[in-house]
Amino acid sequence: MTGFGGRRRSQVRVRGFTIIELVITLVIMALLATAVLPSAQLMYQRERESQLRDALRTIRTAIDAYKKATDTGRIKKEIDKSGYPPDLQTLVDGVDDARSPKDGVKIYFLRAIPRDPLWPDMHTPAAETWALRSYASPPDAPEPGDDVYDVHSMSLKAGLNGVLYSAW
Repeated sequence: MTGFGGRRRSQVRVRGFTIIELVITLVIMALLATAVLPSAQLMYQRERESQLRDALRTIRTAIDAYKKATDTGRIKKEIDKSGYPPDLQTLVDGVDDARSPKDGVKIYFLRAIPRDPLWPDMHTPAAETWALRSYASPPDAPEPGDDVYDVHSMSLKAGLNGVLYSAW
């Protein structure tokens, strides 16, 4: 018996994949995807932790620089104050340089306040994403107060090292 073009049916090769081949391919791809997913999640968490460390380092360095400027007389300090900034925005807005012979010369400590990368809402102002600790509050119960002595994340989750992000 001959088919189209004068060829025999036994010589005509049907090209394509069988349903079994397609199912096996999909199963293999699904297995590979489930193996890659935990690795991708781990990389994402490591990246956010790295961003958190960098942001904490940046803010804490600026707070320390403000305190040093206060201690060296570049910032006027009231007698009953600790010498730490009153809020995070002061680090961005700057303060008058008490040693400058010109009026209006400011000292700046941050270009912008870094955002806590673990904060879920991107519309919240960066300064509000951090928990603040005042100089007067104890280390085991940090509370905000008249100044900013330290900052920490408000996240209740633990890092890859098992330590709560709020304790970093």
